[in-house]
Amino acid sequence: MLIRSGTARRETGDGVCGPFTASLLSDTGDLTQFGAFIETLPPGSASSILHWHSAEDEMVHLLTGTVTLVEGATETTMHPGDTACFKAGTAVGHCLRNDGAAEASYLVIGTRSGDDTVTYPLTGDTVTIHDGRKTYRDANGTVTKTAPYHGA
Repeated sequence: MLIRSGTARRETGDGVCGPFTASLLSDTGDLTQFGAFIETLPPGSASSILHWHSAEDEMVHLLTGTVTLVEGATETTMHPGDTACFKAGTAVGHCLRNDGAAEASYLVIGTRSGDDTVTYPLTGDTVTIHDGRKTYRDANGTVTKTAPYHGA
């Protein structure tokens, strides 16, 4: 299936990490084994809260702009053409932060696992994906929310 430039399903948001736009490439192409999207962050936004996955590999390839790659306590500037890889099960939280003056866009590719736990090391919160459901827990293990899960 060909997805022409500008025709992929889009997602936008303005949450706790700031505004973003994403072109959902793999979802538009009805792929189920991996997720791929192009995300754009305006200055001041971040890709997510620092997190790591128990069962999903992730890869980010910077297309335009510059971002700060945060991996645990290490911060590194990424430039167009740089790639960051995050192996499943590696307990080091990561995210991207746009500290620059211009928008930054990057391609994200990740496996889709029906059984995954996302850990947020700064808060101790987790999100567990199992049997088509997402279960959100706080640092004490108390369930705070559940929702259907259709893939990343």
